[in-house]
Amino acid sequence: MTVDSTVNSTAGDALGGHPPGSAAARQAHELLARERRTHIAEIGLLEEDSAPDEAVMARRGALQTNLEEIDAALARLADGVYGLCEDCRKPVPEGRLEIIPYARRCVGCQQRRR
Repeated sequence: MTVDSTVNSTAGDALGGHPPGSAAARQAHELLARERRTHIAEIGLLEEDSAPDEAVMARRGALQTNLEEIDAALARLADGVYGLCEDCRKPVPEGRLEIIPYARRCVGCQQRRR
């Protein structure tokens, strides 16, 4: 499936990304839950390090930040606004959500924030 076909494929995508209860919402939830479990497991492994160095501490911080983003994405999914850009309110391309399932913004809006 291409990014263009995904963005333009259904009324649900045009109106709100992933309507609650839809197949797309269930798939997004599964992906986010898997990402969450992976991040938690990796944090657990890092915490076993008895003498963490700066790199380990930085990685742990990045994972924790990503966990917070994943939790926020799960909340957006429950609210029916997952997949909508927080800035322009247009659908975030499916390809972007496949790479960064907790993305809050489309590429254009994210680039403008930098």
